Amino acid sequence: MHIPNVNYLAVLVTGILIFMLGGLWYSPALFAKKWISLMGKSDEDLKAASRSMPLDYAAVFVCALLTAFALAIILNHFTELSVLRGAEVGAVCWLGFAGATSFGTSLFSMQPKTLWLINSGYNLASFVIAGILLAVWR
Repeated sequence: MHIPNVNYLAVLVTGILIFMLGGLWYSPALFAKKWISLMGKSDEDLKAASRSMPLDYAAVFVCALLTAFALAIILNHFTELSVLRGAEVGAVCWLGFAGATSFGTSLFSMQPKTLWLINSGYNLASFVIAGILLAVWR
């Protein structure tokens, strides 16, 4: 497969932005308390799991970079891009890939719909923001 040229600096910055959005999304300022509750966890559970956090954060950052890279490749197939087109492509990618598959998974794992909304809302926001940034900064 031929991978088209991508702006790797834009991919890096987009990956950082996605990672930072996740930090905000799952912080007490937004959805942390509700998310922890819906996961059936306590603050103590999270503190006990904090030993592996550096590796987990590194893995999540790599995932953000992969998302940005894949979206950059998809956007390179468009000849004319704008803020709106970047947002549309990000939203459609979320709908067809992340949103649909995570919803099916949440149904069969019997997760609360609100948990899916929180997690998938982060993915939607990430895809749209990444689409916009990568469309504008080719």
